[in-house]
Amino acid sequence: MYKILTLNNIAVAGLERLPRENYEVASEIQHPDAILLRSFKMHDMDIPSTLKAVGRAGAGVNNIPVDKMSAAGIPVFNAPGANANAVKELVVTGMLLACRNICQAWGFARELEGDDATINKQVEAGKKDFGGFELPGRTLGVIGLGAIGRQVANAAVALGMKVIGFDPGITVEGAWALSANVKKAATVDELLSQVDFVTFHVPLIEATKHMINAQRLKSMKDNVVILNFARGGIVDDEAVSEAIKSGKVYAYVCDFPTNLLKKHERVITLPHLGASTAEAEDNCAIMVAEQVRDYLENGNITNSVNFPEVNMPRTESVRIVIVNSNVPNMVGQITTALAAGGLNIIDMLNKSRDDLAYTLVDVDKDASDAVLDAVRAIDGVLAVRVT
Repeated sequence: MYKILTLNNIAVAGLERLPRENYEVASEIQHPDAILLRSFKMHDMDIPSTLKAVGRAGAGVNNIPVDKMSAAGIPVFNAPGANANAVKELVVTGMLLACRNICQAWGFARELEGDDATINKQVEAGKKDFGGFELPGRTLGVIGLGAIGRQVANAAVALGMKVIGFDPGITVEGAWALSANVKKAATVDELLSQVDFVTFHVPLIEATKHMINAQRLKSMKDNVVILNFARGGIVDDEAVSEAIKSGKVYAYVCDFPTNLLKKHERVITLPHLGASTAEAEDNCAIMVAEQVRDYLENGNITNSVNFPEVNMPRTESVRIVIVNSNVPNMVGQITTALAAGGLNIIDMLNKSRDDLAYTLVDVDKDASDAVLDAVRAIDGVLAVRVT
């Protein structure tokens, strides 16, 4: 029986992927094998010694101490792309809200007083203050062409916009999924100098912090619209606020309210709604539950932010899962220990990612505690278990 600790409410559609005959799932549980969460901050949490996996029902993992998990031999899974459509729709919504001055116009209409005839006169007199512009022919810059960025870029092309994308790490599969009409920029600065709108779909790391800052704003077009539904901190809010006051920036739409932004005349702040749809929550929960289950039962790894991608077909043999430091001769030491214990290797797969290496070994019979302890005793081995 595997024990799963939930630190947030996880969509039922996902939890249903963990059969009750093999899984005990609860928000309070001792000695969990895995943790499922959404936004719970794990950084100050005591990590259970039994923990084997962490699953984040979403894309970002800033709330998880990934380095700490790696040092303990624990993979952290996420659900990239599961909420892509939800975020894409919100980005398109944000562009429309900004360019048509919808929020300001709505606020104006809500404050109208008098009888209907009086209100009608006020509407006709006031509507000129909320005139906007249309999307076709405008240029959108998309920074980050992962699952979300690609959908945003393709949607903008369908709306008649010109699109420029930047992502030095785009995969071949990702490029195939991108419209041929999306132009590629060699640098962030090249992209920013050409766009009327810019949207970000990157994680918050040192390299992406304040990608929009006072210096870069100077090189951008006048009346640019900035959208941030990725992470707070990617945009320097103070710099954008000043640029709005000077007339450089037309509007800023983001998912991260602050005291500086929440009542700003040309800023639309939303309460982190990017993935807040029933469909996105279901998709994220299903994806991460299936990934954690496959890891616990078979040792396979899909969509881990700190472990290599590993998938080895399961046979009737016994499977040993080993996590170790990525240093020379680890495989040799492991196979020697297994051979000394009288185990014959039927199949084996070893992959590495940065400082971590991961090995699946199918053997012909049960591994004794003595054999497993011998593998654990190898310098650099972080975790050993049998599935």
